[in-house]
Amino acid sequence: MSAAGPPGEGVLTLADGQLEAVAALVARHGLALRCVTPDAPIPGSYHGAPEAGLIGTDVWVRIDTPVHSVLHEACHAICMGKSRREALARDAGGDFDEENAVCCLQIVLADQLAGVGAGRLTDDMDRWGYTFRLGSAARWYAEEADVPRQWLVREGLLDDNGRPTFQLRA
Repeated sequence: MSAAGPPGEGVLTLADGQLEAVAALVARHGLALRCVTPDAPIPGSYHGAPEAGLIGTDVWVRIDTPVHSVLHEACHAICMGKSRREALARDAGGDFDEENAVCCLQIVLADQLAGVGAGRLTDDMDRWGYTFRLGSAARWYAEEADVPRQWLVREGLLDDNGRPTFQLRA
């Protein structure tokens, strides 16, 4: 165990006052946030509760779901093509470039949430156990996310200034 505590300890969850803001953010992309009762299984969750689940354009959560997990699954739906999104039930799949774009976009979108931001989100990603070659999500984002950013711009998900377009990949 590290000095920060066990993996996942202290991460920001929807229960920390983020439910409405996250729901509004995913809705701007044409996605729906679907909340199940506490202790219920989360439909479409790849790793199991409290991780968010994804079925089509529905992002499934519980109140104890970490914000980074909701954003990650929402970004999978945003970054995949329409045909994959329509058939999606749990496993987002995708290639290396798309996964990197998902991680990059979730950090970009964190800046759209008051009280979250890129710094808090990358800290939570590290606490949860995301692994990056450079050792931390923040360092990866600062030093190696240029290619994923270019991918996001090319696919119309970020504008030329790196701001979200709130579109889904075609």
